[in-house]
Amino acid sequence: MKVDFSKYSDGLVPAIIQDYTTHKVLMLGFMNEAALKKTEETAKVTFYSRSKQRLWVKGEESGNFLELRSMAVDCDNDTLLIKAYPLGPTCHTGADTCWSERNHSDDFLIYLQDIIALRSRASPEESYVAKMLSKGINKVAQKVGEEAVELVIEAKDNNKDLFLGEAADLMFHYLLLLNAKGHKLQEVIEVLQKRHSK
Repeated sequence: MKVDFSKYSDGLVPAIIQDYTTHKVLMLGFMNEAALKKTEETAKVTFYSRSKQRLWVKGEESGNFLELRSMAVDCDNDTLLIKAYPLGPTCHTGADTCWSERNHSDDFLIYLQDIIALRSRASPEESYVAKMLSKGINKVAQKVGEEAVELVIEAKDNNKDLFLGEAADLMFHYLLLLNAKGHKLQEVIEVLQKRHSK
């Protein structure tokens, strides 16, 4: 990917940030060569802040990082399109986007995944998610195993409500385990899509 940083006198190019999952435009920032390099190296979207006159990692203060998924440059080589996973609201106002638009997928599982990510940063006393994550990966994985066994047991009977309840418990804790491992549901979907295409 070749980016023409010399096109503008300040050496900066616009970087449009788009949610990798929902495709909603989240914000616009500016990058110089160093910001682009740091973004590639750390997988956290980094800009050059004109007001601070330095590199600025989005989320360095709020914790609402943008996890890099892909980058592309436009036909003139002077504008970047960056697709990322937002870890919380993107705008400094607390809004999902810098245009105060709601950034939730129509897919409830993606929405639930985002809620789990937000609650993972709460205190264990305030959130079941944070409490489970504070116990470590082994406990989270064990909980997924327990829920899977409970689902299998309910599958042998004919109680629809109990079966669906256990299925929901398993799905929730599966998303929690993905979060604990630093992965997203979309990554699992991508694996399934690759398998399906074979």
